[in-house]
Amino acid sequence: MDTFSDRIANIEAEGAYAVMAKAQALEKMGRDIIHMEIGQPDFETFELIREAGKKAIDEGFTKYNPSAGYADLREEIASQARVDGHSVSYENVVVGPGAKPGIVFPLLALLHSGDEVLYPDPGFPTYRTAIELAHGIPVPVPLVEKNSFAFDMERLEALISPKTRLCIINSPSNPTGGIARLEDLRQLAELACKHDFWIMSDEIYSRLVYDGAFPTSIGTLENMADRTITVNGFSKTYAMTGWRLGYAIMPVNLAEKVSLLLMHAVGCTAGFTQKAGIVALKDCEAEIADVVDEYRKRRDLISKGLNAIAGFYCQKPEGAFYAFPNVKEIGLSSKELASRLLEEAGVACLAGTDFGANGEGYLRFTYATSRREIRKALERIAEFVSEL
Repeated sequence: MDTFSDRIANIEAEGAYAVMAKAQALEKMGRDIIHMEIGQPDFETFELIREAGKKAIDEGFTKYNPSAGYADLREEIASQARVDGHSVSYENVVVGPGAKPGIVFPLLALLHSGDEVLYPDPGFPTYRTAIELAHGIPVPVPLVEKNSFAFDMERLEALISPKTRLCIINSPSNPTGGIARLEDLRQLAELACKHDFWIMSDEIYSRLVYDGAFPTSIGTLENMADRTITVNGFSKTYAMTGWRLGYAIMPVNLAEKVSLLLMHAVGCTAGFTQKAGIVALKDCEAEIADVVDEYRKRRDLISKGLNAIAGFYCQKPEGAFYAFPNVKEIGLSSKELASRLLEEAGVACLAGTDFGANGEGYLRFTYATSRREIRKALERIAEFVSEL
């Protein structure tokens, strides 16, 4: 009675949650730990959103609702997507409890056993897990540091086979902070059309970009609307991690199938959360601008500070809130270095290998924490490295 199905044979905990648990255990022992391991904004959910959620509860939006989400939220998402260049209606939008259902359920709907899925390595660990849950075959595609952590497009093209069903992209990227280049997206779009595969574009960090960057959504390119799933959500931009609100934009026939999967898996997304989401989309531009400005200051602080540490080299991230320094000169594996930084220096971060084999030689730090904490962490890291 202790055997489990093949589909969960390789499931592991996300590195961020595992490290957070270890860090919290050390804190219970009296240690002072600086948390730079989990991608959670340190800002409170914007006041307008909080008040909208409370009002929605008082107004009774606490009951079952359509599995695809309320029509008014879906229409507001579609409206903003049209401004960004997407040709969509509310029928293309499926709302879920977080963005992860927008990753997992389309893969369940599209993949046949043995289909191959290209995905970024290093990349968000849920991609590989979701592919395997859907009985697909994960095919990692390296991200190249010297190209601002863009895909190695020659390698990607070489990995395409008759079994390729889908390619996942993430821009801005977790863990690297890199933004996909327009020329690469155009080439990928051409390859998708030529070889007839889908694109899943994870754009959860699309509003958190710096220095005038404006990421292109591949679903807006010619001939791509009918073969693209665009995944997004409210957790990162609006500091709504615990509200569990996300969405995906996709062709209507796929949206209908994903809605059925949602219906049978989770039923629906909390109604009061959805009503708060409408306010987030319509009324919080000023708050987003303030948050992005603060993240930019933190980015500049951490990238400059890491580059001042012997053996560290950190490209300045273009988006998201992660720094991904190259630490190969230190001479320790990523896992060992991350573990020792936690246990000996009191700085919780992640090994690059938590995001795939190509993450060896890198660490990931989130700068979704205060500048004061970032300065303390940099001092501790520098002291630790000097004593190696």
